[in-house]
Amino acid sequence: MRFLSTIPPFNGIGETVRKKLVAGNWKMHGNLAQNSALLLKVAEGTASLDKAECAVCVPFPYLFQAQDLLRRTVVQWGAQNVSQYPSGAYTGEVSAGMLADFGCRYVIVGHSERRRLYAEGDATVAAKVGATQAGGMIPVVCVGETLEEWEAGRTEAVVTGQIQALLDGLGAQAYDRAVVAYEPVWAIGTGKTASPAQAQAVHRMIREVVAQGDQRVAERLRILYGGSVKAANAAELFAMPDIDGALVGGASLDAGEFLAICAAAHESR
Repeated sequence: MRFLSTIPPFNGIGETVRKKLVAGNWKMHGNLAQNSALLLKVAEGTASLDKAECAVCVPFPYLFQAQDLLRRTVVQWGAQNVSQYPSGAYTGEVSAGMLADFGCRYVIVGHSERRRLYAEGDATVAAKVGATQAGGMIPVVCVGETLEEWEAGRTEAVVTGQIQALLDGLGAQAYDRAVVAYEPVWAIGTGKTASPAQAQAVHRMIREVVAQGDQRVAERLRILYGGSVKAANAAELFAMPDIDGALVGGASLDAGEFLAICAAAHESR
């Protein structure tokens, strides 16, 4: 795998302050009792962590519960998917307007599980980004390579293609109202993780691709790392100049682990 390790910094990037974001992706986990205990602990533990932003993306049925328990806290909440359509005969789908009714700030779009299990391609991802933004929310756009692509040294081509597809479909300004999450698929739920230097190289590459459309947008863009992020490796990842937080899977279901990751983001430069 070839990483871009000698890229010069953008003019002004060192002066751009991007508030770190730690977002939990619960996936298809939880119930009312477990959620309540977890959300209350997260809300209490993040009360003083004002230098970073924390959020949880919960299953659709629990959005009201998240809204009810978090509305007076510093923790934001969001959904894990959205329909690209505003309304209509789409049984089982949930529109951006519906998510907005529950006060969602973030919506995860294009997660590797959606791409792999439900055949969501770049065009569908772009449409969902547009729908999310039209609904007044912020898409967390997931990109990343599979194990086979990583082993074949295709990380740069695959991730660049995913980022470019959104640029081509919606323009650079789409990234001004979005967050990107780089999640190497081979590191999701496997216990493996890219080294901080490897992750940093891909994050820098993503920022450079966006900069080809608009450099100022690229400088402001928050790029999260996802893939077996834990309390033990969070601080080292967050020390990298282009890693602006994390999209956290399994560790977001453990209040202690998730709060430790949020604290690492709060304490990082």
